[in-house]
Amino acid sequence: MNVQKTQRLPQKGRINDTLRQMKESWIAYVLIAPFMICFCIFIVGPVLSATVLSFTSYDSIRPPVFTGLNNFIKMFTKDVVLMKYVIPNTLLFAVVVGPIGYALQFGLAWMINKAPKKMKKPYIMAIYAPSIAGGVLISVVWQVFFSSDRLGYLNDILLNLGVLNTPVAWTQDKNWLLPIMMLVTLWSSMGVGFLSLFAGMQNVDEQLYEAGKIDGIQSPLLELFYITIPSMKPQMLFSAVMAIVNALKSGSIGVQLSGQNPTPNYAGQLIQSHIEDYGFARFELGYATALSFMLLLVTYILSRVCFRFLGAKEGE
Repeated sequence: MNVQKTQRLPQKGRINDTLRQMKESWIAYVLIAPFMICFCIFIVGPVLSATVLSFTSYDSIRPPVFTGLNNFIKMFTKDVVLMKYVIPNTLLFAVVVGPIGYALQFGLAWMINKAPKKMKKPYIMAIYAPSIAGGVLISVVWQVFFSSDRLGYLNDILLNLGVLNTPVAWTQDKNWLLPIMMLVTLWSSMGVGFLSLFAGMQNVDEQLYEAGKIDGIQSPLLELFYITIPSMKPQMLFSAVMAIVNALKSGSIGVQLSGQNPTPNYAGQLIQSHIEDYGFARFELGYATALSFMLLLVTYILSRVCFRFLGAKEGE
């Protein structure tokens, strides 16, 4: 009995300390309340509802019917398109677009950081602009560039050079659609991750570079590896997570380029477009949310891997 009392008292004391600290810092909780309310409504709520719906059969008309693990069993045993086309396409797309996009973001941010001060803003705007108007520019620029008739820029160039005898339907060809999707995604991937890396480089203390020169670090590459990168790990972590998220959610590009969902011969069918196919074309919303749940789980695991390698270590 005495042991139970001694165990309860410290716990009660910790609760009282927490309540006292909350009372003392009540203004901070008032200030963050709007964000937390919106976060719970628009993030936590949809995630929890999607988790529940992933265990149901639901078509948006009739009430959801609980089906247990049927959606997940279907996912791994009956969805041939998912296993044969979607997962391989998504893995290849993510492996190419994620690391290459991240490397391009870092490399461009580093080069612009080394550019003259008056040239930095024009370069940043030119590189960041495609990520703002990506969807519009895909229709205006890339669909015209890869158009299947003689008016398409690429076909016109290759026909005039004698490389082609007849126009090629680039975005309808199973051999070309996925590479084109990768190219367009890399072109429009210089978003907030790029800005975060550039901001991180701008905030590195100049005294560190001066101290490095005294210690014999003269090469810009040595400055990059020994001073810049260790000083901007939070920005690198944020950019890496954003690169993973963007790589896994870019399935709509294949639909925009080809004008079809599913894409021709499933050549550009990624997990995001597969979810949209089941959710908004077939109205199998229970199965679509199960796919979304698995995508969320994979994204979380990869994000934790990034935290493992780029997160701050104890004592840093």
